[in-house]
Amino acid sequence: MAEEKPTVEEKPTVEEKPAAKETPAGENTVFIGIKPVMNYVLAVITQFNMGTGDVTLKARGKAISRAVDVAEITRNRFLQGLTVRNILIGTEELKGERGLISVSTIEIVLGK
Repeated sequence: MAEEKPTVEEKPTVEEKPAAKETPAGENTVFIGIKPVMNYVLAVITQFNMGTGDVTLKARGKAISRAVDVAEITRNRFLQGLTVRNILIGTEELKGERGLISVSTIEIVLGK
């Protein structure tokens, strides 16, 4: 799992970003997929316990709701001092069997 340290603004914002300017993955990023939510919550908690200041959750398509669940479970049940620093939304175009397919994306930056 690759992760990154993102650049974060001071106040929480919701932005739409173009898919072409995708940020590279670094060591502070958790990619959300089809595993159970608690697996990702544990990954986020582990990152913060290692001294990381910010952790970015990245998801696309049907996994977006799981990313929101991970952020909320982590903030409300385990690390009450966490804040949502930034939320980025966007669309990626993927080549599929039927041509180009638009897939929604989200990045949620959690910080202490």
